[in-house]
Amino acid sequence: MKAVLCEELGPPSSLVVRDLPDPEPRAGEVVVEIAAAALNFFDTLIIEGKYQYRPEPPFSPGAEFAGRVAALGAGVTGFAVGERVVGYSGWGACREKIAVPATNLVHVPEDVTFETAAGLTVTYGTTIHGLVDRAQLKAGETVLVLGAAGGVGIAAVEIAKALGARVIAAASSPEKLTFCAARGADEGIDYKAEDLRARLRELCPDGVDVVYDPVGGPYAEPALRALGWRGRYLVIGFTAGEIPRIPLNLVLLKGCDVRGVFWGRFIELEPDRHAEHMKRLLGWVAEGKISVPIQARYRLDETPEALVEIAERRVQGKIVVGTD
Repeated sequence: MKAVLCEELGPPSSLVVRDLPDPEPRAGEVVVEIAAAALNFFDTLIIEGKYQYRPEPPFSPGAEFAGRVAALGAGVTGFAVGERVVGYSGWGACREKIAVPATNLVHVPEDVTFETAAGLTVTYGTTIHGLVDRAQLKAGETVLVLGAAGGVGIAAVEIAKALGARVIAAASSPEKLTFCAARGADEGIDYKAEDLRARLRELCPDGVDVVYDPVGGPYAEPALRALGWRGRYLVIGFTAGEIPRIPLNLVLLKGCDVRGVFWGRFIELEPDRHAEHMKRLLGWVAEGKISVPIQARYRLDETPEALVEIAERRVQGKIVVGTD
């Protein structure tokens, strides 16, 4: 099989394509023939050794994938060769076949494409965990989404709307806000051209209920100040590159919560809950409630170019790598 490999830590240009033996499943594992793998911002970090997970080279980037079951290890039940599945691997999905624990997989309905399914796991999985489990979002509440045009941001826009919330999308250009509006955002803020805090006061005089923040950096404090009484601030990540320092007096005065969303740990500790979320997301796709917008599709050997697009923040929605 062919695999994109990070043989030494470095930029996307250092990745290579190699021929490797097909994987053999160990007990409890399933080998999946990958039809599509989706890329995320953290893939640009993991290949440079800058992410919280640091696999030893050689390894493949790519944490989420969809395809068909190719082989079953001893003791695996609930899956059969040829069935359509979606899964999460942490890394290693930019290759033609992968062996993963059966607990990492969920069946994919026939009316959901492999590309769409592959793009669900990380960004939409993170977001449904954040908004449902951590924020306990209720219909009618207002959600502010920072970095709303990115992969995890657009997932927050779509899922919040599916849950019945009012969504304010904050992004860095009018084009990105147009993209968010097409996905259901009710209002938009261009935080490169507008004062985020002042605009939020106009839109939500009583404050927002939930802040969904995958960005961090200079937008964190004004977003926190925009929270209403008993609001919930979800810490998703820090794509701005700076981990903000939160003034805790604001948390006290607003009676609000700052809640971490560590999806990777969540799926390790609560795999059954993760499976419930994935089934719900796949159902929403089939019903047309969420769309998983895909900006571009790349061949396996074009993985470096795809990662450059993500690293330079030119992506709206998802980037998918196909093995066909």
